[in-house]
Amino acid sequence: MRALDHVALGAWSGGRYLGYGEELAEERLEALLTPGEDIATVITADAYGAGDADHVVGRATAGLPRDSFTLVGAVGHDFYDGEREGPKGFPRFTDARLRGPEDHAGYLRRAAEASLERCDTDRFDLLLLHNPDHTGYTSEVVWDAMAGLRAEGLADRIGIAPGPANGVTLDLISCLERFGDRIDWAMLILNPFEPWPGELSLGACAAADVEVIARVVDYGGVFFDDVRPGHAFAPRDHRLHRPGPWIERAMEKLEAARPIAERHGLTMLQLAAQWDLAHPAVACVAPTLIQEIGPEARTVESKRAELAATPAEVRLTPAEVAELRALGDNRGSMLLKGATPDHASEEILADRWPLEPALVAAGERWGIDPERDLRKTPA
Repeated sequence: MRALDHVALGAWSGGRYLGYGEELAEERLEALLTPGEDIATVITADAYGAGDADHVVGRATAGLPRDSFTLVGAVGHDFYDGEREGPKGFPRFTDARLRGPEDHAGYLRRAAEASLERCDTDRFDLLLLHNPDHTGYTSEVVWDAMAGLRAEGLADRIGIAPGPANGVTLDLISCLERFGDRIDWAMLILNPFEPWPGELSLGACAAADVEVIARVVDYGGVFFDDVRPGHAFAPRDHRLHRPGPWIERAMEKLEAARPIAERHGLTMLQLAAQWDLAHPAVACVAPTLIQEIGPEARTVESKRAELAATPAEVRLTPAEVAELRALGDNRGSMLLKGATPDHASEEILADRWPLEPALVAAGERWGIDPERDLRKTPA
């Protein structure tokens, strides 16, 4: 069983699947995602390109000894039987329109085996449940099935990847309290300029002995130090959903944080990664590697090298970690996914649902008051 490295390559990088920056040519994307001595952990998800990302990862790892790299997969969006619903993507496999609980285990095995075949390998080192809906967080059938995939040898470890956007805090905590004995890893959005709400789940992860992969470490590319006010985005760039003058605000924070990085000989991206790794349970960081548009843009290969040079040992002091957290405080800045007091309806949607009493109770056990800690603050 090969361990995850403290840094990882994500197949969402390179502009092909989520529209971050320039879309890389096939050969360049394969090279970017090829694990090696610098970074040996690569993360894919079957929903990216409806299986295409798996194929790219399969080609990127072709010929490499299987014990020389760590492969993380993710399943949960049903692009086999489901129909794409515009920007919402494909429905979760637990959608009642597709199947009932009696067929959940069969779907997960089918999806895992198909993803492994595309990746041209026989097992994942870690398999994540990708962007679960309400059922995914609460169903014992689902987590028995995920544990079954581990027992059958399709994955050495299993975990959960909440998303696609920020939130699902109480849902994750409650899921860990119920099924944490089966769960090995979680993947959360976390960086110094977006500590909230991901930080609220870290204590529960640590208590359940669940290790954390932090994603969006780069904060939309800002920490790679080549995104500036007036930045040119492609029409389908995933970062266009960020509201307001987020780059301008980030620039002020970036300059305030720069002296901390310089004290430790770190780049700004490495500072963000170090800040993540300084937190309980966080053991791996996976920023998005973005080739920005234009001839003067930094190469995505240089960004991979910068990530690879991130020290594994934490250099930041507790005081510096706290200083960066205060600088980047984003509490109340967005409408969260999952169960929150901002979801006034009793309807259970794919990404939002009612705040049930059991979730409120779970929050109380971790010092989380939904009204205080999970509401979007009026502008």
